[in-house]
Amino acid sequence: MNYSIKRTGDSRSFPDQHAFVDGASAQGDCLVYLGDDAGKQFVRDGETPQSGAIVAIELKDECLGVYTESTGTTPEAREAVKRVFGFARFQLGNAAPTQLVEIVTPRDYDETALKKLKSCFENAGLVVAVCNDFPGRIVNRLVRPYYNAVLRRYDEKLATAEDLDTTLKMGLGYPEGPLALLSRTGLAEHADTSLALYEQLGDPSYLPARSAMNALRARNHHK
Repeated sequence: MNYSIKRTGDSRSFPDQHAFVDGASAQGDCLVYLGDDAGKQFVRDGETPQSGAIVAIELKDECLGVYTESTGTTPEAREAVKRVFGFARFQLGNAAPTQLVEIVTPRDYDETALKKLKSCFENAGLVVAVCNDFPGRIVNRLVRPYYNAVLRRYDEKLATAEDLDTTLKMGLGYPEGPLALLSRTGLAEHADTSLALYEQLGDPSYLPARSAMNALRARNHHK
């Protein structure tokens, strides 16, 4: 399936050259909104997809429904929204994006359209996981409470950072300890994501630990 890309600013999913971006056409059966203003641009365009057309909107931590709920309630609009998807290529902090792309589906979605969109990413060498429309999607929903729990034990001085990381690597078989990982990829960036999920979900396990919030405040102070 051919797809075109509409740039709306810097993209977290594709900050650099990639086969997915290179494979875009001037026109196609799918319009990909790429960039940090993707959802807002989709709303500003104010158009529901034409018959059979597919739309993919790059997300950060927000829900797809933030943008699709405004598309109207006519039968045609409800049918069109079934072919509007969100997506994000997973990236931990300042690290390079991984090969994982999480596709977000609307409440009711067109199975054929989803298969076509998946093939666009997979043909570019990416691995696709599909999830329903929840803040943070799959990976962030799973790992942020875990990181916060480790950071809280560190804040409480349960052990040194090195001993906490060693224990978790040896006990759970992780290649890198969580504290070293967050230090490498950005503690403030972890706090940013975790705080966004806490504000949307209200679950205290997403509330960033003290050291993470201090890093976020320090970063914002020096901006």
